[in-house]
Amino acid sequence: MDVPSDEPTDPTGAEPVPLTEPADGVPPVVADAQALRRAADALAGASGPVAVDTERASGYRYSQRAYLVQLRREGAGTVLVDPIALGGRLDPLVEALDGTEWVLHAASQDLPCLAELGLRPSALFDTELAGRLAGFERVALGTLVERLLGYRLEKGHGAADWSRRPLPADWLNYAALDVELLVELRDVLEQELKRQGKLEWALEEFEAARTAPLPKPRSEPWRRTSGIHRVRSPRQLAAVRSLWETRDALARERDIAPGRVLPDSALVEAAVRNPADEAALLALPVFRGRAQRRMVAVWLGALHRAAALPRAELPDPAQQHDGPPPANRWADKDPAAAARLAAARVALTAVADANTLPVENLLLPDLVRRTCWQPPADTSVEGVATVLREGGARDWQVELTAEPLSKALSATPG
Repeated sequence: MDVPSDEPTDPTGAEPVPLTEPADGVPPVVADAQALRRAADALAGASGPVAVDTERASGYRYSQRAYLVQLRREGAGTVLVDPIALGGRLDPLVEALDGTEWVLHAASQDLPCLAELGLRPSALFDTELAGRLAGFERVALGTLVERLLGYRLEKGHGAADWSRRPLPADWLNYAALDVELLVELRDVLEQELKRQGKLEWALEEFEAARTAPLPKPRSEPWRRTSGIHRVRSPRQLAAVRSLWETRDALARERDIAPGRVLPDSALVEAAVRNPADEAALLALPVFRGRAQRRMVAVWLGALHRAAALPRAELPDPAQQHDGPPPANRWADKDPAAAARLAAARVALTAVADANTLPVENLLLPDLVRRTCWQPPADTSVEGVATVLREGGARDWQVELTAEPLSKALSATPG
């Protein structure tokens, strides 16, 4: 296998050329059924892979729906689709893209909202994942385009409120640029992966990303409230939970990001201070604002509900984990497991370094922890390989890691 000793280098070494607008200009946004049919026909009649991207309104809206879909294909040019104006009905586009390879950057971020629109790829090439497997330390789209293609993309609107209508012209320019060079980037990365002997690995990873199920909802999502480490008692935790659930219901109903309804810091502050009445609640930071003054009865009601809970219904301060405890506690809880994990990390890091891979892409850290915490009865290479496959590891990962992991499972403390 031809594996580079360092991160792949810029093939040109030239100063990147600023790319401030698409070569063919910014196309009009597809926002009605007739325009959608024309765009779909153009894409269906074109050739090669289809570059795909979406823009969401994370941080502004509760939902993670797509507010703009960008596509580009050789022979059709760039297409910008407004799924909101079309009521989410993109059937002509679904038909046109059937059987094509899609090129996305960080596909796991876009595939769920595309699936909501009925858009699912038949084949996938993920340029971010390809960059990781090829050994690039920085794999942002702009960084890879600059390094491998010699262009500097115009950036700056990725965190904008894409639910806004009409969309500003400079935002649409930015959105079109995100797919302008995606297929060219795909081709360069494919050649680099072939050169390193990693293309088959990448194809397995792309297929796994394409067919991955949606993540399961967290059992207690309120525990991820920022600053919750300040909350100590079960009663205070109940207050955070009650406020979080009230906020979540309001945010979902209004389709507003929860943090814009009430920031996490306010939830924690109210839980810690435990205000007795509306005046005391309104004296706290954030709650003094006009919007929160109108909602004071709602927030106080949430606090009162938590205060009235019987002890048996209070949350446990120790968060329940689906799996092994945090690794920093293993030495006390199970020294043998801690020794296995330490040995596994050393062995897997060596394999990753030898193959110019991020260790987290070599094997999922959670799968490594679970295997070391509760090793299989059969710790032979074949037994470990079976466990890894059952845990979702791909064939190339099993081939590289089963043997070193098998040896690591025999490690003992001290």
